[in-house]
Amino acid sequence: KNRQTNISKIIHATQNMEVKPMKARITVTLKSGVLDPQGKAIQHTFEDLGIAGVDKVRQGKIFDIEIAETDKAKAEAQLKDMSEKLLANMVMENYTVEILD
Repeated sequence: KNRQTNISKIIHATQNMEVKPMKARITVTLKSGVLDPQGKAIQHTFEDLGIAGVDKVRQGKIFDIEIAETDKAKAEAQLKDMSEKLLANMVMENYTVEILD
């Protein structure tokens, strides 16, 4: 009976624990060879502002995401799925997934 009481206490304690969301960063960039008119416009604006020495600019997107998952492998799989279905245009863009904590 004492062992059952201890197990019940552990179960109750874990049910009341708050799960900390996992933080991740997805970076989406254009594939090499894909023209980047926005990057080119930024580069020209640097020149117009008198900022010299910028040879090339490629623009991209960063998504910081908090996901309610405790298993790193499952989180990475879900983040890759998000990237391929919504965040990245797989014809023109690459993405990387990074777990931050």
